[in-house]
Amino acid sequence: MHIFGPRLRANEQWMREHNFARWIRSDGTVQNTIYFSKKAGKVKQPEQAISFGPQVKPGELVFGVAHIYASKNDTFIHVTDLTGRETIVRVTGGMKVKTDRDEPSAYAALLACQDVAARCKELGITALHIKIRAMGGTRQKTFGAGGQASLRALARAGMRIGRIEDVTPIPTDTTRRRGGRRGRRL
Repeated sequence: MHIFGPRLRANEQWMREHNFARWIRSDGTVQNTIYFSKKAGKVKQPEQAISFGPQVKPGELVFGVAHIYASKNDTFIHVTDLTGRETIVRVTGGMKVKTDRDEPSAYAALLACQDVAARCKELGITALHIKIRAMGGTRQKTFGAGGQASLRALARAGMRIGRIEDVTPIPTDTTRRRGGRRGRRL
């Protein structure tokens, strides 16, 4: 590489990093520029499979926790590790269907659970403890249509089911429910 002048020598390192060389005449004009391929001379190393979590024996169960929130408007399936700190995968019914009215449906929950199960298997999680909840508090305490469907879909997708726990928040004493003194009139 022929580079003349102190200002141009400083650019030599920059040009090496950006994969091109420039031949410059003594009067300062550019004679020729060559661009190098970034992959030239590099040998691609085979990628190693990344394994999250502990090394396990074949047939041994690796547990995660599936937090299922099934309201009357949508179904959320959020899988974490056993501590609950690390999110593994999170899919909602609304991510799987196009119309708003189909978000809480059993079909949307089934599609979401199939995605969740596939991702869990990729990462080596073979079994799930399930924590299912509804709206709770002063609102409805029964979960929506996606609740049962998501349980069935996870089991059918090949995930082993550990504990199933209803974690709907139930008030022991609460703020006043909406609807007024005479209640909601239909």
